[in-house]
Amino acid sequence: MWFLNKELDPKDFFPNEYVDIHSHLLPGIDDGAKDMEDSLNLIEKMASYGIKNIITTPHILGDVWKNNPDIILRKLKEVQQELIHNNIDVKIRAAAEYMLDDQFLELLDKKEILTLKDNYILVELSYMNPPINLLDIIFEIKMAGYIPVLAHPERYAYYHDNYGMYIKLKQLGCKFQLNLLSLTPQYGSNVTITAKKLLKEGMYNFAGTDTHHKGHLELLKKVATKKNAKHLIPLLENNKFFL
Repeated sequence: MWFLNKELDPKDFFPNEYVDIHSHLLPGIDDGAKDMEDSLNLIEKMASYGIKNIITTPHILGDVWKNNPDIILRKLKEVQQELIHNNIDVKIRAAAEYMLDDQFLELLDKKEILTLKDNYILVELSYMNPPINLLDIIFEIKMAGYIPVLAHPERYAYYHDNYGMYIKLKQLGCKFQLNLLSLTPQYGSNVTITAKKLLKEGMYNFAGTDTHHKGHLELLKKVATKKNAKHLIPLLENNKFFL
C-alpha cells in the first residue's frame, strides 16, 4: 500500500509553521490527555516532530463531555504556564471539536463558540448515524457567519458508499480535515481507502493529527514517508493559514 515505504524523520516531513488543528491535549476534560504530566509529554513529543504550533480541540459533546469556553480556556492557561515552566517551546491555543447535534445549535444561537481562527469551527458527526437534519445544520452554521471544518470525514462509514454526500457537503461550504492517522491501520482499511480517494479527488482542505495519547504519536511516525510527502505536503502547508 502506498503509505508503507521508507520513513522520514518527522521533522523533515512537517513543514515549518505547520499548525496542528485537531488534538485532545488538555488534561482531564475529555478522552485525550489524562493529567498535566500526560499533556506535557504529548506536547513535548509533538515538538520533537517539529510540530510547535497547536490548536487543541477538546470535545464538546452533549452530556458526555460538558465542556464550555470557560473550562477549556482555564485548562489552556494551566498548560501554557506549565510549558513555560518546563521550557517547552510550543505555542498552544484552544478551540473545540463540536458534535453536530441539537445542543450545538443552542450554542450556535448564543454564539458560545470557540473557533480555530476567525470564523472557522471544527465539527464532527456521530460515528453511528449522521443527524437527520445535517444539511440544515450546515446551512445554519453558514447563516450564522461561520465556516464548518468537518473533522475526519473519511471515518464516517455510512458515507463510504455514498460519495455524493461528500460532494454535497463541500458544495454547502464545508471544509474537510484529514486525520493523518487514517493513512495507517489505526481506523481500518475502509477508512484508509476512503481517505486516499478523498485525497486523490482534492477534497481535503486541512490535515490534523487528532492526537489523544502516545500510541497515536508513535503511529504518526509511519505517515512521515517520502512517498506520502508528495501527496500530503501541499495539504500540510494549508494549515499555515491558522497561524
